[in-house]
Amino acid sequence: MLRNISTIDDLLETKEGEWVQFKEAKSRFDFEEAARCCCALSNCGGGKLVLGITDQRPRQVVGSHAFNQPERTRKGLIDKLKVMVDFETFNYQNDSNRRVLVFEVAARPLGLPVQVDGVAWWYEGDSLIPMPETVRRRIYSEAETDFSGKVCSNATLNDLDETAIEAFRQNWLNKSGNKRIQILTKEQLLCDCGAITEEGITFAALILFGKTESLGRLLPQSEIVFEYRSSNASGPANQREEFRVGFFACHDRLWELVNLRNETQHYQEGFFVYDIPVFNERVVREAILNAVSHRNYQFQGSVFIRQYQDRLVVESPGGFPNGISLENILDRQLPRNRRIAEILALCGLVERSGQGMNLIYEISIKEAKQLPDFSGTDDFFVSITLNGVAIDKEMLSVINKIGNSRLETLSTGDFLVINSLYYEMPLAENLRPNLRRLTEMGIVEHIGRSKYVLARSLYSAVGKSGVHTRIVGLDRGTNKELLLKHIRGNGSNGTKFSELSQVLPNLSRNAIRILLRELQAADQIYLVGRTSAARWYVK
Repeated sequence: MLRNISTIDDLLETKEGEWVQFKEAKSRFDFEEAARCCCALSNCGGGKLVLGITDQRPRQVVGSHAFNQPERTRKGLIDKLKVMVDFETFNYQNDSNRRVLVFEVAARPLGLPVQVDGVAWWYEGDSLIPMPETVRRRIYSEAETDFSGKVCSNATLNDLDETAIEAFRQNWLNKSGNKRIQILTKEQLLCDCGAITEEGITFAALILFGKTESLGRLLPQSEIVFEYRSSNASGPANQREEFRVGFFACHDRLWELVNLRNETQHYQEGFFVYDIPVFNERVVREAILNAVSHRNYQFQGSVFIRQYQDRLVVESPGGFPNGISLENILDRQLPRNRRIAEILALCGLVERSGQGMNLIYEISIKEAKQLPDFSGTDDFFVSITLNGVAIDKEMLSVINKIGNSRLETLSTGDFLVINSLYYEMPLAENLRPNLRRLTEMGIVEHIGRSKYVLARSLYSAVGKSGVHTRIVGLDRGTNKELLLKHIRGNGSNGTKFSELSQVLPNLSRNAIRILLRELQAADQIYLVGRTSAARWYVK
């Protein structure tokens, strides 16, 4: 998100919070306060401290005379914080009295919070507070080594299940096409994939290939529990199976259990009938793989897979891996158990790039289902709910209208933009860079300075061209009515153009002029005077 902020206009549209902070600082700004702000920004992942712009919306560029020698201030901040700080200055609309100074501070080092005079500052929303203890503990834990790559001193080759190893061998052979894998001894196969080392058997080997009795003795929390419940009522599950066995010995059985009650939804468009399963196999497998790859095996507790008629809930011990949150889960890949992830990638069960969650989101949108729900996730558990029912068959028609050739070129962010625009939801700031390419592809239309809508052809495909007209037309009509109301309220005093910019701060000056010309052409308003002396009046 921060890389896309390069101009004052970008800053004015940016949400204030853990990554960007606005301060008026018209005449001066306390250095110690600046250090605390930069400290918190660094601890939250890096960000910008902006001086000379109001923090309240609609934001105004007021200009700042603080830190007239920003090079010296930058050096002082680096010396105090021990992280990189840079700065940039802007003269808004070439007006030196409206100088904007932006300090950009880098993210904190891995495993170490940044402090100012012994206090690690933190932003909770836009509130500056001392770092909560739970956050501090999570940061310190980042320096820990990969648990799955550690050696289990009491384990031997006899603790590994032959069936699980051969299943892995076949998957790796199919993925790589390397026939040499077929003739490797069991021990050499496990050495080549990193499951065992010269020091001994890793915990990854136990988790992926371990025998039931061996896991019960050496790592009992490495267990997956499947439950099917026909209703939300409490009490015993209708079916329950427990798997304390290497993952390669049970992952196909887990999908079989889900697929036993996997109903099909039918969607017809013209003469064609499409079948959409309630539970998409790729989505279900990715959710289970994520749980196995990213759970904290030092926490007690099992991975739970709870299937209901219309949804699947996967719950795993341990919160998100360090550095991962709901806000960046689609942009960052940081496996908690790297050795497990690498072995799974060798045989094609997961992509080495770690895009499994992206696939879950993309397939959910393609099938017109609700996006994954992480309600119930905290520092100790990750819970993901996959809703299986297609909620809007007309959305499926929109997806089909876009066409496979264009769909194959779309990123996860592109799909999220389409989903947000179709359901008329606010568009997240970090998705705005995707709008230009979607507009060039003819999927999205630009109807105002910061207003976008799905192309009319997509709405027409589902008989909703009126929705397109409402979004475009009502918005334009409302803006003209607001201008007219303000001009009418000023009566014989007339209205300056600068006031009208305040009425519609989200529109460019040119867009407002176009609306005024339309009102003038409709004989509703007239202009007296020129340049800065010009005034608008109601007829």
